[in-house]
Amino acid sequence: MSIEEVIYHHARETPEKVAIISGAEQITYAELWESIKRVAGTLLERMAPGDRIILSANKEIDFIYTYFGAHLAHLITVPIDSETNVTRLQRIVDIATPKLIIGNLKYDGGKKITPFSEICKSKVPLESIIFPDENNISDILFTTGTTGLPKGVALSFHNQMIAASNINSFIGNTDSDIELLALPISHSFGLGRMRCVFLAGGTLVLLNGFASMKKFYGELERCKVTGFGMVPASWSYIQKMSKDRIANYAHQLRYIEIGSSFMSLSDKEHLMTLLPDTRICMHYGLTEASRSCFISFHHDKNALSSVGKASPNVDIKVFDEKGFPVSDGSDGEICVKGEHVCTAYWGVPDEIFHQDFNGDYFKTGDWGHIDSDGYVYLQSRKKEIINVGGKKVSPIEVEEQLNQIEHIKESACVGIFDAVLGEVVKAYIVSEKHDIDFNQVVKLLGSKLENYKIPVKFEYIDALPKTQNGKIQRHLLKEKN
Repeated sequence: MSIEEVIYHHARETPEKVAIISGAEQITYAELWESIKRVAGTLLERMAPGDRIILSANKEIDFIYTYFGAHLAHLITVPIDSETNVTRLQRIVDIATPKLIIGNLKYDGGKKITPFSEICKSKVPLESIIFPDENNISDILFTTGTTGLPKGVALSFHNQMIAASNINSFIGNTDSDIELLALPISHSFGLGRMRCVFLAGGTLVLLNGFASMKKFYGELERCKVTGFGMVPASWSYIQKMSKDRIANYAHQLRYIEIGSSFMSLSDKEHLMTLLPDTRICMHYGLTEASRSCFISFHHDKNALSSVGKASPNVDIKVFDEKGFPVSDGSDGEICVKGEHVCTAYWGVPDEIFHQDFNGDYFKTGDWGHIDSDGYVYLQSRKKEIINVGGKKVSPIEVEEQLNQIEHIKESACVGIFDAVLGEVVKAYIVSEKHDIDFNQVVKLLGSKLENYKIPVKFEYIDALPKTQNGKIQRHLLKEKN
């Protein structure tokens, strides 16, 4: 089964139920399904099953019609951010070889762009409805490239149904939920939240982003929102701009899902205090294996520094560098097995793709351990681990301590060349004050970290390079050295 088939059933069983709210506009499930069919008919006049289309992933109703309509037409969608730069766009075009690029792109690279209106206003009927085979590819999602060039992750309809089902079963989404979607929908988190809402038969409220607190809180109140997704950077912004105002909605917010970027223990605890009865969940996953772990803050309050336990129907193991499983508590590479794991990298031979597997387990590239209770603890990206004379240093561990020091707003650590040790730690510091006494910083870190983990070099930087969902792009900092 696919999400498209689920929407069809909702349209038959609860046709007048509101599926989407966008400003003053409300779309029922019956209207959603009719528009999806119309788009599918239009696209089938131009394209053949299996063709790829690039979609500028804007939070517009027309995007939703086109996304699901393309799937009903048995096309493969390639959602990208509307501000995708020319270089990245060209790489995506080279790999995906799309027949059409649809939407609004800030940088088009000289490519012909078809507006959503041209596709969505057409009234070509769909002659017959054949739902996609669950094993077929639905989307190619390009990774954010935290450790290098982006790859086209091929996800099947089955992958995505399993992921959405896992999430909904953990969070407990129902048809009574009204979810605010302020996340970008050009990557797996935002798209995943949209699929979860429609799978449950709930209502999706579209919001451009978290930039305007007036609009954010206005929609929470106007639409009686019961939940939303965010990344830790969004929470930092909400706190900065509106302090503890979110507590006013504690009675109505049933759940919040948080994406898998670093979030300090103090931020987690503060959010729990403000929303004592809200199911606050954080997931861990990659584009290739979305939502592989979950933690519920209130339920798992004694393991808040972990990323939780394996999601339903997911198995997680830790392997050493030789590919052998390690004992509980020992560090190694986090590896994931489940029906949600991607089936291929688009345009990459199977034998190369399967190099990213240890047997049936996908190698995440993340370093960490699992304790005796099954909680997964992350250290860092495997490629980002700093090797100081044979001793492994997690940049995240060092950054967590640096960020607690006065005047240090943010930090990022990378390994730089050292003739004796091979690598040593360098810290990039974001601070309004550029006369921090780093000798004093080193002394403070000395009581928190082993000597080999302490940065030997510091450099101020105006802002850390980050992906759209807030992950630090350490490889870009490393390239500066």
